[in-house]
Amino acid sequence: MLPLLGIAAEGETRVPAAAQVIADRLGLSEYEREEMLPSGKQRLLHNRLHWAKFYMSKAGLIDSPRRGVFIASHEGRQLLAAKPARIDVETLKRY
Repeated sequence: MLPLLGIAAEGETRVPAAAQVIADRLGLSEYEREEMLPSGKQRLLHNRLHWAKFYMSKAGLIDSPRRGVFIASHEGRQLLAAKPARIDVETLKRY
């Protein structure tokens, strides 16, 4: 979740654009970028990012100014300023 929040703090973005940046930063192979869920209907990376976005949105760390677009909220920026090692469910429970 931390990489996604970091990208959202840079400005408005969408999941496909964030997925590209995260995949590049993590050095994911083409296979890893294109890996599909067992249903074959969605890329695994995009699915995980959508869930991370959903959970951080519920915690108030991400705002959605319009459909499909998200950005870090004030609370999200404050969390990033604290330089957490990671963002997990325990972190989200504090919000």
